[in-house]
This record gives sequence, structure tokens and C-alpha cells, in this order.
Amino acid sequence: MNQKNSSTSAPIIRQRRNADISEAAESLVEVHATDGYPVEGVDQPEAWLTPPGLIQAWVAELDGHIVGHVAISRSNGEEAVSLWLKHGQGIEEKTAVMARLFVIRGARKSSIGERLVGAATEYAEQKGVRLVLDVMAKDMAAIRLYERLGWQKLGPTTHTYGDGDRTDAVCYVSPMASAA
Repeated sequence: MNQKNSSTSAPIIRQRRNADISEAAESLVEVHATDGYPVEGVDQPEAWLTPPGLIQAWVAELDGHIVGHVAISRSNGEEAVSLWLKHGQGIEEKTAVMARLFVIRGARKSSIGERLVGAATEYAEQKGVRLVLDVMAKDMAAIRLYERLGWQKLGPTTHTYGDGDRTDAVCYVSPMASAA
């Protein structure tokens, strides 16, 4: 995958196509090997990238290779949605979950993660939807990214995966839409 790790052009952020899923899955497995993210799903990465309730997904393409990904989905019982609704500011029908965000190590430092989050946030704003997410407490770079982009912390949670494995996580809600 060395071709994906040395760039000669600017990254392109675009809606994911079905033809992208296989290569996005390869990149996901690479990210898992370097960062331990995600904590689940790498045994069936293509299925993990196409969760139930998927609304939209985007990829980052660099030199013709998929190097990053993000998706938004309808609520499926996520704690971040519950916390947002408990704050009394959201309604479930106008809330979506941003997840499956990753960028391979060799493509970082090019604002790709920020641009992927921007694509998802812009789409949600156009649809009148607020995004929520949970992020593993160990993933400090992701937490710094969300906070720098103005995401508001909703509170702590525990992410359960696999055969009852658990890890600490933090829930966030996207910033309010800019005034037009």
C-alpha cells in the first residue's frame, strides 16, 4: 500500500460509491493494525462499513486510492443519541449518528479527517439534522479533532462490543448550524 502513503496530489472528498467499499475495507484493516480502531468490525470490514440505517457515506481519495472514510446513520440505540435526547434539545427523527471515521496513517496531516467530518456535517445541516457520536476515550487525536471543530461533549459512556468487551468512550454532538 505504499502507493497510498506518498501523495502527489490534493485529497478528494466525495460520496462513497459501492465500488469503493472493498478498498475502503482494506484501509480500515490498515487503520486497525496501526491504531486499534475500530475495536470491532475488522473481521468483516465491508459489512462494518455498511451498517443498518446507513444514510450517507464519504471517502477520501488520494492519488486514486481510498485513504479515509466517514458515514452517518439513523439511530440504532446508541448512547450518544440517548444523551442528546436527555439534554432536551434534540428529537430522535432529527438526530443521526456520525461514525466509521478513519484516515490511514500515511495520509494524515493533510486535514483529511477534518474534511470528512465537514462533509458529513454539511450534509446533516442541509437536512436539518444534528449529528452525535461516541469516541473511545483512548482515541485522543479524534477527541482533539472533534473539540477543535466545535463538537460539544455530552458525557461519558461505555462502548460494548464483541463478546461483552467494554471500553470507556465519550459522546459528542455536532456544533449548531451556522446562521445563513
